[in-house]
Amino acid sequence: MSVVTRIAPSPTGFMHIGTARTALFNWLYARGRGGKFLLRVEDTDRARSTPEATEAIFSGMRWLGLDWDGDVVSQFERRDRHAEVAHQMLESGAAYKCFSTPDQIEAFREEARARGESTLFRSPWRDVPANEHPDAPFAIRVKAPRDGETVIRDAVQGDVTIRNDQLDDMIVLRSDGTPVYMLAVVVDDHDMGVTHAIRGDDHLNNAARQMLVYDAMDWDVPVWAHIPLIHGEDGKKLSKRHGALGVEDWARQGYPA
Repeated sequence: MSVVTRIAPSPTGFMHIGTARTALFNWLYARGRGGKFLLRVEDTDRARSTPEATEAIFSGMRWLGLDWDGDVVSQFERRDRHAEVAHQMLESGAAYKCFSTPDQIEAFREEARARGESTLFRSPWRDVPANEHPDAPFAIRVKAPRDGETVIRDAVQGDVTIRNDQLDDMIVLRSDGTPVYMLAVVVDDHDMGVTHAIRGDDHLNNAARQMLVYDAMDWDVPVWAHIPLIHGEDGKKLSKRHGALGVEDWARQGYPA
């Protein structure tokens, strides 16, 4: 199997030193095995994504000496493909139309909090036949298993087990037709042929939900490796208050790549 890794930053600011570190690990793993290293820009947040931030990613990668294979992939430009997969899951029965409104969902959660109960939303539309559907906007939700466990096979963390009754029926396509991140990242990784995804362990919680999409589409799950984040001297996740965070800051201060 030919190794394919990727880095997928969001162009919403400077290139974080943590992103640079993750990119380095993915690049080293691919290059050390004669594989490919791909670059995807996760630019679906149109309000915050800027050309300047996109260019900061490119310049940061070049300063680090990290070359990538093929063209840069824009996640936003693939939104039609993401929606296509959501509808494929709907047609196969792995997903369903949910007509619950945001106000209804929030009202449920407020009542659950008041009773001290779980706020995990169980859509009442999961098993409603199509001939009983209203003519109204709907989101598409993937059906999560209600029993048993989901095991995340991780190259760093080992096996991580999640009880399926802790999973909700995740929305994959919003009522306005836009895909959610959890769907987009799975579709993109699959279509790009990613075999190994090395990423921060803050994504570990996402893995079980992303597996819902892999299972629904009967796709192979890549090898996941969730690595520890960079922390400051106080033991907390590196943030702006710790000082220089962007790659350009380190370059400006004279640090070698």
